[in-house]
Amino acid sequence: MDEVEVVVAHSERATLRVGDVFLKVDADQARIDVEVEAMARAPVPTPKVLWRKPPVLAISALPGTTLGSLGGPSTGSSEAWAAAGAALRTLHDAPPPPWPGRAGRSIAALAAELDEECASLVTSGLLPADLVGRNRRVAEAALRPWTPAFTHGDLQIAHVFVDGDEVTGIIDWSEAGHGDALYDLATFLLGHEDHLDDVLAGYGADVDLDVIHAWWSVRSLLAVRWLVDHGFDPFAPGCEVDVLRSRM
Repeated sequence: MDEVEVVVAHSERATLRVGDVFLKVDADQARIDVEVEAMARAPVPTPKVLWRKPPVLAISALPGTTLGSLGGPSTGSSEAWAAAGAALRTLHDAPPPPWPGRAGRSIAALAAELDEECASLVTSGLLPADLVGRNRRVAEAALRPWTPAFTHGDLQIAHVFVDGDEVTGIIDWSEAGHGDALYDLATFLLGHEDHLDDVLAGYGADVDLDVIHAWWSVRSLLAVRWLVDHGFDPFAPGCEVDVLRSRM
């Protein structure tokens, strides 16, 4: 008999695995709506939707393994990382969905959220003021106009599956929509800067590295307090706080 594996669980949503089926439980049906629609539109491999009965979405498991995780060792050949870069380029070149995703927040809204979060990080004592201030300055390069692209919105390396040197699928599309393509690239490479050249070789386009660095700072600054509040550890080696320190 298959066991029930808790993949991730917090107060907003949970993902369970039973054999070759993933069960996503989410009280916010809008997120599930986005996920299903984005997977139908995406020009890259995605899991098959098996059934949906709110608040549960059942999808098939993907073949292969992920390229790693934040704070953990990265796996896969240079060719596999390049294949992931090529898959991202295919996604970003596709007609974008009509709705804004996580990577499509307005510059003004993002700047306001970032300033509020930076103040909270310092006043709460979670992070020192010099670390926050330096990364807020680095983050400024991300706050510029961009051409809307089809973005995944939460493209952690744990969401990309490969088998050998082939991408077999990308999971977790609930933050997808139109937005800044460089946000996806930065999210994918967060904590794994050593694979930047491989990914960009597959991506095949000129990329402003200052913007990539800026998105690393933005994502990490906005994530630290949420992660702590939901039982995760952004202070673990190689995770968000180390990413912030690397900008010093």
